[in-house]
Amino acid sequence: MSWIILVIAGLFEVGFAACLGKARLSMGMTAIGWYSGFLVCLTISMLLLIKATQELPIGTAYAVWTGIGAVGTVIIGILFFKEPADFWRLFFHHHIDCFYRWTKDC
Repeated sequence: MSWIILVIAGLFEVGFAACLGKARLSMGMTAIGWYSGFLVCLTISMLLLIKATQELPIGTAYAVWTGIGAVGTVIIGILFFKEPADFWRLFFHHHIDCFYRWTKDC
């Protein structure tokens, strides 16, 4: 169950990064809405990470959480924010994903 909680926490990390990106591109009340979404996602992500670390080692949980967040944020950035998908960027993020998979098997 802790692994599922950790994956959900990682997805909320992607959510708070996406909200931060949208807030940066917005103005006025729209930006405030995105910043509010950022705070909600951040809070949920942290609470779930705390819950997951009650059963998982902190080093493993943190590595997996940041890995999900990093890879997910890159995908969101490429798909929704028109960020570049060049070779080196995908190369390094592929290796983060491989490390995540290796860590999860520990």
